[in-house]
Amino acid sequence: MNETLTETAPPAAPAHAVPSALKLGLSRGMVETKMFFREKDAVVFTFAFPIILLMLFGSIFAGSLEGTGVTVSQLYTAGLIGAGVMGAGFQNLGIGIAGDRDDGTLKRLAGTPMPRSAYFIGKIINVLVIAFLEVAILLAIGVLMYDLDLPGQVSSWVTFAWVFVLGVTAAALLGTAASSLPRSAKSAAAVISMPFVVLQFISGVFIPFTQMPEWLINVASVFPLKWMCQGFRAVFLGDDGATLELTKSYELDRVALVLAAWVIGGLVLCLTTFRWKGRRDG
Repeated sequence: MNETLTETAPPAAPAHAVPSALKLGLSRGMVETKMFFREKDAVVFTFAFPIILLMLFGSIFAGSLEGTGVTVSQLYTAGLIGAGVMGAGFQNLGIGIAGDRDDGTLKRLAGTPMPRSAYFIGKIINVLVIAFLEVAILLAIGVLMYDLDLPGQVSSWVTFAWVFVLGVTAAALLGTAASSLPRSAKSAAAVISMPFVVLQFISGVFIPFTQMPEWLINVASVFPLKWMCQGFRAVFLGDDGATLELTKSYELDRVALVLAAWVIGGLVLCLTTFRWKGRRDG
């Protein structure tokens, strides 16, 4: 009796599922955050600068603003919260991406199977962590040292949430677009920090609008920082602080409209100007 021998093919190796862009982005976000906190200079500059300014200005210009129950220190706290959120997105992200481009990190990542969107998801997570911690620290100083009252109404925290989300999104997109301006990582800090410092002085962070010329107010009104600070003043200064605004109102509808417009405009700028390679790479 003859037996027919049949060869059976070995079982195929199980296919490994490719991680999604979101999962890779979350992992990238953890890496970006760890790398940030290992850079002591970056941590000190990012967190210490607004804290030092708040403590200096809050101590020097103590006292209440005439006709309101708001102190100068409380006004600075609300303004520097806006500046802190803007700095976490615009300044930190702009300088960081410029550094990644200059040292070849972007070029190497673009050549890997990792979806390019994962890189930006990681950066956004890093920005959100920094911005959240920045706000928490500044609020703690305002409450403990300058008698800032946290809002007790849910509606105020809802306002805080959408101003924070729109503000940090607009700032992050503008920082990503601005990262293409510096010619190298060495010039990134000067190129990106300079306009940010100027914006702080004309956007009501340090100097009330009532003390500035009209043309500077019009310039500041074009950019998002002025509206971010105005939104945060609405949350933390309440009705008493509204009398300090030019229109005697926080104009939250205009705040939402301008910040949303900058989110869209920032996205367009990113799509049209972002480069994965440095200028020396062609």
